[in-house]
Amino acid sequence: MTTRTDVWQEIHDGLVPGVQPDGESFAADFGGGKTLLLPLRRLPGDAGNHVASLIVTQASFVVLDALADRISEALATHRPEVIVGVPTLGLPLAEAVARRLGHTRLVPLSTSRKFWYDEAQSMPISSVTSPGEGKRIYMDPRMIPLLQDRRVAVVDDVLSTGRSMRAVLDLLDLADVAPVMIGAAMLQGDGWREAVGEVPAFGAISTPIVDAEALQARARNHRPRSD
Repeated sequence: MTTRTDVWQEIHDGLVPGVQPDGESFAADFGGGKTLLLPLRRLPGDAGNHVASLIVTQASFVVLDALADRISEALATHRPEVIVGVPTLGLPLAEAVARRLGHTRLVPLSTSRKFWYDEAQSMPISSVTSPGEGKRIYMDPRMIPLLQDRRVAVVDDVLSTGRSMRAVLDLLDLADVAPVMIGAAMLQGDGWREAVGEVPAFGAISTPIVDAEALQARARNHRPRSD
């Protein structure tokens, strides 16, 4: 398998959405005949299933801007007064969205515990790409008054299993905050739906879980024929 450096760098015209002929990348539908090229990553211990990966901190500014534009347009209909950013990869996206909505600040959550944080204002967190135990997400207690009695939207990079977003929602619930919407760069599969419950979620792009058989069939169909 080769290492591609052209993923996440531009919004493409002309690529057919779905797994690409190289079997290593996926073109996600961006609307209007445009796509975003993503690398495929094999899920550990999952019988060869793959996911399309999006690392927003490695994306070009053009792609980050396009993602933020789509998310802010969707969130605007719910009139959020405060954006909560989910660490780590959701933070640059949350800032870009907050700026587009005319906000002067956001409320960032953290996975790094500062000495003045209250352990009671934290939740254990894990994700499909960071499944390890012992990680927690925190809310600075000084930020809580900025959220209470306000219309709050949460912005993250990817919703996949929904475990990390469930932890965020539970953390906000400790402060009696119920988000009006979730905005994400990518909705990955459908596993996140049960985790977020009734909170509406929007993704700038959506991608499926790609099973091993589909990748093998794609490779067979594009294998060069020998004479």
